[in-house]
Amino acid sequence: MANVFDTAQYILAQTGRMSTMKLQKLCYYAQAWSLVWDDAPLFEEDFQAWANGPVCPELYARTKGRYSVTAEDEFGGTGDLTENQKDTIRHVLAHYGEHNAQWLSQLTHMEQPWREARKGLPAGVGSRNVITKESMAMYYGGL
Repeated sequence: MANVFDTAQYILAQTGRMSTMKLQKLCYYAQAWSLVWDDAPLFEEDFQAWANGPVCPELYARTKGRYSVTAEDEFGGTGDLTENQKDTIRHVLAHYGEHNAQWLSQLTHMEQPWREARKGLPAGVGSRNVITKESMAMYYGGL
């Protein structure tokens, strides 16, 4: 199975340099729509409901301290994406890719999976609460 680094690497290869925050959000939406369209996750890693939106801790650890990244940064992904998974990612990029990181973050704040995982937490407070794949599949599948 592919991992979050494969997805990040593919996104960056398609788009070029971007902020690490935007990369997090695009990986999140790629995972969400894979759960809906393909009825399977792109990768096993989870997202947590951080103050600025969904964050995959493993990807964060790999990009920590950097504002932006490119495909040349080599995340260590093995390139195990199928053609169908690449197609899903391309569709996500076509829909969400033109937006900046802040816009994507604000969008996630309006959506149920992030809000549900942060239920009861004040705005701006850190959280390691997992945004479940089930909540993502149910919410995005209903759109």
